[in-house]
Amino acid sequence: MGERTHRYLVSVTWTGNDGVGTKSHRSYRRDHEIKADTKPAILGSSDPSFRGDPTRWNPEELLVASLSACHKLWYLGLCADAGVTVLSYEDEAEGVMAEESSGAGQFTSVTLRPKIEISAASDRAKAEELHHTAHDMCFIARSVKFPVTIEPIISSMTGIDISPPTA
Repeated sequence: MGERTHRYLVSVTWTGNDGVGTKSHRSYRRDHEIKADTKPAILGSSDPSFRGDPTRWNPEELLVASLSACHKLWYLGLCADAGVTVLSYEDEAEGVMAEESSGAGQFTSVTLRPKIEISAASDRAKAEELHHTAHDMCFIARSVKFPVTIEPIISSMTGIDISPPTA
């Protein structure tokens, strides 16, 4: 089977012109709306460190969320295929971005910390192993140039935790 191409069309509309445009750095808001098809708009801005609205999503948060969601989606599908029954999944993901003196910057790492509960009958070793596969398959993780680390905590209904570090 050959490669398939998928396209994602998103519009980003700046909504922060308060009447004088970008006359100065203080004359405009960084607010924008992210839209795709008929989906609800995502209200965005820049990080508050860069004069953004703290009540809106910023691009950095959305990048970390994309990595987390992509990993989760792969992981759940792989578990379903392998007979591992996931009962709950919650991730506390963290991204680190370094800002240079010029104002430019880049992410240096993202760490995903999913807490997963599996059924007592599920294979814990397989549940752990599937994080490696999910990471290798995740479209977003494969597209970034900084390390993405996975630090899962897997528990079964018996309440016993295993949390070996994985990459």
